Amino acid sequence: MLEVTKCAPQMAIIQLGRAFQNFFEGRACYPQFRKKGVHDRFTLTNEQFSIDGCRIRIPCLGWVRMREPLRFAGKIMSTTVSRVADRWFVSITVDIPPSLHLPQAENQGVAGVDLGVSALATLSTGEKVAGPKPHKALLSRVQRLSRSLSRKRKGSRNRAKAKTKLARLHARIANIRRDALHKLTSGLTRRFHTIAIEDLNVRGMAKNRHLARSIADMGFFEFRRQLQYKAAMRDGVVVVADRWLPSSKTCLACSHVLDALPLSVREWTCPACGTHHDRDINAAINLKNMAVSSTVSACGKEGSGAPSLCLVRETASMKQEVSFNHVCA
Repeated sequence: MLEVTKCAPQMAIIQLGRAFQNFFEGRACYPQFRKKGVHDRFTLTNEQFSIDGCRIRIPCLGWVRMREPLRFAGKIMSTTVSRVADRWFVSITVDIPPSLHLPQAENQGVAGVDLGVSALATLSTGEKVAGPKPHKALLSRVQRLSRSLSRKRKGSRNRAKAKTKLARLHARIANIRRDALHKLTSGLTRRFHTIAIEDLNVRGMAKNRHLARSIADMGFFEFRRQLQYKAAMRDGVVVVADRWLPSSKTCLACSHVLDALPLSVREWTCPACGTHHDRDINAAINLKNMAVSSTVSACGKEGSGAPSLCLVRETASMKQEVSFNHVCA
């Protein structure tokens, strides 16, 4: 501990105390021990480091070059130095004024987004966005490097080299997935003011051994997380429908609900009105209609017939208009 700055173990103890506080208050699970060599990182307070252009001064290391300068002006609060594979990153927390630094959405209406495995996202406008599926594309290389790592003797330098190669590949897979999600969510929040999505039970869906790998390769939770904070930055709204809403089984023309609709059925015909539907587009349009009806009946009391939503924190009987800046996850 004498070889590193005192702030690193101090912040670790403070973060551990915060983790236990979240556990006792029911916001998180019991804190898990962090193993050395897995997600290595340490945190420094604002008086322990300094920034000058494209370099940062870290205690006991001196000046270290950065690939880009700090892009935000404000009071620097803290920084976290982390390692991904064999690359090091620095995350700087800056206190900026509470103002939107992105222009508002173009307001092309309301959009419903249905997430899936064959197509990452299907919009109510009929657009289908195919996911990159990086893990599936690089699966053979992952398997080859994993076999190579398992054959190396533990503690040897060749094993460390093989471990670094495998970590680089996993980091590349994560970056490809993250890049596609950032482009998709940025485009949606830039075009539409109100976006409707489903509350998916990703953990339960991943228990299906036939679809677990494909579901994990899409990144549904990351899509929802990015969509919510980007919509808030553009003063938009994300309407989260109830996970039991039968969006795929409901006919958008006559509202007839099918008894069962297997995942293998991608197109179906309504037995009541005879309308032919694409499964994903039909679900996206139903989500859009649900979002429109929820905003129209937002001033009504509970039990007015609107679907179960996770939209605002204020109750409808207290105020006759909805503040769309408060969206619950």
